[in-house]
Amino acid sequence: MLDTKWLRQFCTVARTGGITRAAEQLHLAQPAVTMTIKKLEQQLGVALFERKQGRMQLTTEGERLYQHAERILAALALAEQDMAALHDLNTGEVSIGIPSMLGSFYFPPLLMAFKHRYPGLTLRIEEAGTQDLLERLCQGRLGLGIVLTSSLPPGLTGLPLLREEMVAVVARDHPLAGLGALDTGTFLSQELAVFRHGFFHREYIEALARQSGLSPNIGFESNLIPLLKAVVRQGFAVTTFLRMVIRDEPDLIPISFAEPYFLDLCLAWPRERRLSRAEQAFIDFLRRHHGEALQSPPKDVIT
Repeated sequence: MLDTKWLRQFCTVARTGGITRAAEQLHLAQPAVTMTIKKLEQQLGVALFERKQGRMQLTTEGERLYQHAERILAALALAEQDMAALHDLNTGEVSIGIPSMLGSFYFPPLLMAFKHRYPGLTLRIEEAGTQDLLERLCQGRLGLGIVLTSSLPPGLTGLPLLREEMVAVVARDHPLAGLGALDTGTFLSQELAVFRHGFFHREYIEALARQSGLSPNIGFESNLIPLLKAVVRQGFAVTTFLRMVIRDEPDLIPISFAEPYFLDLCLAWPRERRLSRAEQAFIDFLRRHHGEALQSPPKDVIT
C-alpha cells in the first residue's frame, strides 16, 4: 500500500524539479526526502525520476504515478475539507483556478463578497491558463476552475458566468487608434504583445491567424498584464484584451474587430466528483450573483 506521505513528497519533488527545493517546501531534511523517493521506487519496481540538466524529471512511469497521486491527494484534501465543514461553514477551503485577466479584473469583488459571507472559509486561488485548468479539471486534480464554455467536455459541469468582448488594444496616439473597427490582416501585421501558450488571449490570436492564413508578428510574450499594458502604452506593440481589462485605462484604446468576438466563460467542475460543502456554497453564491446580475440593468453602456 502506498503511503500518502510518500506521495506528497513525490509530487513536491516532481513540481519543484529537485530534492533540495522539495525538502525546503515540505520542511523536511533533504536525506529524508531522498530516502522516500528511493523507497517508493523500490516498492513499485520502477525508476520515477531521471536527472537532466540539473533537474529531476519524471520518467514515463513517474508521469503515470504523478497523475494518480495528484488525484489521490486531491480526493483526500476534499474529504478533509468536507469533514471540517460537516456541521457548519466556519471551516473549510475552496480552491479555484482562474485565468490572469479574470483574476485581476472580474473576480476580486466576487471573492471578497464571498469571504465576507463566509469569513471562516479559506480561498486558495490558482492562476493558470484556461487549457491548463481544463486539463487539471478533467484529471480530477482541481475542484473548480474558470474555462471557456465552448471548450467544456462532457465530463465537466459548467455554470455560465461572463460574456465579454475581445478587443484590439492600442496606445492613444497609435495610428490605428481612430478606427471604428479593425480587420484581422491589419491587426496581425502589427507587432504584437501576447500571453504565452495555454491562455485564451493567445488562443484567440492564433485562431485569427489560422482563419486568415497569416502569421502573427509576435514581438513580446508575457503573462504579466501590467507589462503587456506598458508595452502597448509606449507604442511598441498592440495586443488584445477583454474589454473590461482596459475600462479604466484612458491611455489605452479598445477597437472592436471587424467581426466582433465574444468570449463565454464558465465556472466548471468534474461532473462525477462529489463537491465539498464549501465548494457547493461557492457555486451557489456565484449562481445567485449571476442571477442578480442578469436581472439588474447594466451600470454602463459601451458604445
